[in-house]
Amino acid sequence: MKNQISKDLIETLLRKLEKVASAMEKASVVEYIELYHHPWRLMYLNFLGGIVRGFGLAVGFTIVGALFLYLLGRVAALNLPIVGEFIAEIARIVQEELANRQI
Repeated sequence: MKNQISKDLIETLLRKLEKVASAMEKASVVEYIELYHHPWRLMYLNFLGGIVRGFGLAVGFTIVGALFLYLLGRVAALNLPIVGEFIAEIARIVQEELANRQI
């Protein structure tokens, strides 16, 4: 009886240990630990990640800014009294800056 209980306990522990090992593999814990053993690789990957995030930010800001300027131009074309003048002035300044940079 005691032998059967210890056998069941060992089998249960082995099943749980296999589940823990599987979960650790899915969580890529080994890769994280390996990165900490190679700090130069960690810095390199973080550097590349920073470049990609910066590039994405620049592209996204450019798209949003262009859309904003396009919408400002459309609103200025509506000739709204106060808002139209303000937007037209902003559009004029932007166009002058763009023309100056092309020279």
